[in-house]
Amino acid sequence: MPNNSTAVERRRTPLTGNWPVARRLRAVLLIPVLVALVLGGLRVKRSVDVWQDADDAVRVAELVRAANKYASDAINERDLSVVPLLTDAKGSDTVARARAVTDADARVFDAAVARMPQTSGLLRRVQLVRAGEAQLAAVRANAFTSRMTGVSTEESYHTVQHPLMELSNELGFGSSNQASFGRTLYAVSLTQAAESLIRSIGTHLLVEDRDRLAPGELAAQLASFRSYAYLEKVGLQEYAGAGTTEDMTRLRQALAAAEERGRQQSAQAEAQAEAAGRTFTAPPGMEEMITAIGDGTPVAELAARGITPESFFAASTLGFDAYRGIQVDLTDTALGNAHDIADRARRDAVVNAALVLASALVAFLLASWFARTMSTGMRRLSAAAIEIAGRRLPELIDQMSRTDPGEVDTRVAPIPIDTTDEIGEVARAFDLVHREAVRLAGEQARLRGNLNTVFINLSHRGQSLIERQLALITSLEDNETDPEQLENLFRLDHLATRVRRNGENLLVLGGEKPAQQWDQPLPLVDVVRAASSEVEQYERIRPAGLPEARIEGSVVPDLVHLLAELLENATVFSSPHSQVRVSAERLPDGQIMVEIHDEGIGLEPEDFAKINGKLADPPTVDVEIAQHMGLFVVGRLADRHGINVRLRPSGEESGTISLVMLPASVVRPPENALPDSDTLALALLRTVPGPRFAAALSGGEDPGDAFSGYEAWQDEPAGKRPGDQESPAAGKRPADEKSPAASPASGRARRTSRRAPRRDRRPRTG
Repeated sequence: MPNNSTAVERRRTPLTGNWPVARRLRAVLLIPVLVALVLGGLRVKRSVDVWQDADDAVRVAELVRAANKYASDAINERDLSVVPLLTDAKGSDTVARARAVTDADARVFDAAVARMPQTSGLLRRVQLVRAGEAQLAAVRANAFTSRMTGVSTEESYHTVQHPLMELSNELGFGSSNQASFGRTLYAVSLTQAAESLIRSIGTHLLVEDRDRLAPGELAAQLASFRSYAYLEKVGLQEYAGAGTTEDMTRLRQALAAAEERGRQQSAQAEAQAEAAGRTFTAPPGMEEMITAIGDGTPVAELAARGITPESFFAASTLGFDAYRGIQVDLTDTALGNAHDIADRARRDAVVNAALVLASALVAFLLASWFARTMSTGMRRLSAAAIEIAGRRLPELIDQMSRTDPGEVDTRVAPIPIDTTDEIGEVARAFDLVHREAVRLAGEQARLRGNLNTVFINLSHRGQSLIERQLALITSLEDNETDPEQLENLFRLDHLATRVRRNGENLLVLGGEKPAQQWDQPLPLVDVVRAASSEVEQYERIRPAGLPEARIEGSVVPDLVHLLAELLENATVFSSPHSQVRVSAERLPDGQIMVEIHDEGIGLEPEDFAKINGKLADPPTVDVEIAQHMGLFVVGRLADRHGINVRLRPSGEESGTISLVMLPASVVRPPENALPDSDTLALALLRTVPGPRFAAALSGGEDPGDAFSGYEAWQDEPAGKRPGDQESPAAGKRPADEKSPAASPASGRARRTSRRAPRRDRRPRTG
């Protein structure tokens, strides 16, 4: 069952428990940065909103300016068309030009409408303008005809002009009094419209023959004339009430300029009349002319006083243009103010956004710098700890286990962190742990060294006694003729040989090599026979198909010991009535694969993996060695000479196969073999099926892959495997050739065959 406390601690681990230190610091510093970003974002949003509002105001001012010009030119078209239309000159250039100007203003207005903000108020006002525009064509066609009387014609343009004039109420963004600004512009537009109606109706009264008017039409025109004269005064009062001091100054200056231009026009007209020899009568002022016309004074009497259609139209036009100028000044002022506010708002938005982003970036960079400063120390500490635990300490322990601990430099280099903060304290603590681990490793190495010394001393003492015992047994065998006694002596001889092998196991455990070495190459078949002689049940061992190859003399003692351990396991863990087969195969690259087959109960797959792991990498000496001493010795001996050993299941129902791969460096060809050429060796290597096996045999892969490739090679039918046609150096012994131990005899012949495989027929190992 799992540990409950561990499970509780795991459940209680916070979400950020596995985060690096740098990430945690950034997360902590991210909170105030986010707050600052939110606050700064709100400020930037306000600036952007102001910018957007100001930009909308700019487009509204452009719309109002286009609307005012459209309205002014529309009513000016009406005024200019009075005389031509009343005199039946509908094709006059003056009318055409006036209408062309109005149509051009309509197109400019349409473009401004397309750019305007889509607010409900503007959309409603534009809809009213469109309704008035729809009637303009009919007004133009019916103006001053029987279908539309004079007053109706003059007032019909109001359906177009008035909705355009009302757009002025949308102005005033950024002014101190938004409603007052729009009201002022509306008042001057109203005054201009009234002045235009006065001009249009007055000109109509002065041009048309009053006797031709329908009954009541003259009275209607005079009443309208007087009402619009009053409306102009109302408009001026509204302007004065809504406008500022600057607005009133602008109005007075505009009217004074108009009066001055009127005097100049009058003087010019008088000079022209005198030059033409005509009598010139100076017209009275605008107020007097309006009063005279409004009173219904006859046209002849008005002309005698200098009030003609031309003089009245010119005087009224001066007032119309003055109001138009004020109107233009106000719209331009509103547009300029909106542009200024939009520019400031855009600049503020950009500056605020830049400041917010720069502040956030600086804060993040500072946080990253602090985080990197701390995490760098942590990473250095972690890297040093991993290096110590993963490389330096294991290498030191391995060096102590291979050499005298007193000759190994056990000084500990401190972790290169000199700070006095918590990271530095952890580094010093780890240095203490490192020193303690090195001290303990040294003590363990000395303990293992002492244990190896005990093994070696015990082995040497036992070896000397076993050698004396073997010499005595050999002397008794040479002088014994009784078959039964000789059989007992042979058994005693084998037991002594096994005891000597166990003593040599102690030498291997202690890391010692045999005191006496063999210096002459020995045939492989003799090596196998010598290994068989050290096995108790040597009669069950059947060598077959061994190639004629010789083993290097320096490898012979250890190879005999290695094969003896494997043969011992094969005989012990198989039925006493079965045979243990030993065969060998020369591989194309010069290596020799020795196979030991038994018919035992076999092992589980996980057992094979565990044993092969120990054979490939022998563990250190511990308590478990006593239970698997033979496999440990085999691994140590194989590692000493680069021999690869592996166990695998037999292809039959039960049993195990021990594979021993002898490298080419320990194998010599037979004395009568021809040397292999490099070309032939490469050709043979390339005939091996599968590039993986070829690479493994060439040293390019793990030895286990070579075993796998060899097994696949062995599965091919005999005679069809690549490399079967080998060079003369790869000859084999006949399959039916048996060692003397395989055919015991009776009497003296039996004695000879019994002694033949004994280990004293191979080099003594001390």
